[in-house]
Amino acid sequence: MTAPADAAVVMNAGAIRRALARIAHEVVERHPDTGRVILVGLRTRGAPMAARLAAAIEEFEGVIVERGAIDIGLHRDDLSLRGVRPALQPSDLPSSLDDRVVVLVDDVLFTGRSIRAAIDALLGYGRPSAIELAVLVDRGHRELPIRADYVGKNLPTRRGDDVQVRLEEVDGRDEVLVAGGAWEGGR
Repeated sequence: MTAPADAAVVMNAGAIRRALARIAHEVVERHPDTGRVILVGLRTRGAPMAARLAAAIEEFEGVIVERGAIDIGLHRDDLSLRGVRPALQPSDLPSSLDDRVVVLVDDVLFTGRSIRAAIDALLGYGRPSAIELAVLVDRGHRELPIRADYVGKNLPTRRGDDVQVRLEEVDGRDEVLVAGGAWEGGR
């Protein structure tokens, strides 16, 4: 993933680490019985974020939180617009979702359409008691009535801005970039 020439780094590795640690603490505060919680990351960058959240909870609580990954490729509502077949990856869920609290984890919340697709995909695996959403970046511009329960950074953007999250596990480094002719940094 190449950064556009006008890209601004809005979160570095330290900021991402702190944001994920804060989200992990918030999940535990809301759900002290972490045995009911399953962290499910959306492929591609949500899955390593879910792993990091699980590791953080284990580090400061001494408990293992189940985690998994889900592919939303076949549940997207823009397949006919894309004109290409999605590159599917296997979903990997650790156990039954029935009567569990599922925290969906994704890198960027934008229109809400990916999260709608994730919920559709998730419900094919069971009936959770609750589904919550954790995102590293909420950039606004929702098209569906979806909101995040846990947010690393609210990032005001213009619709045409390009927000890129890079993670060590996928991209070789941790950072969040914003590019776009209109980006002024924190409007």
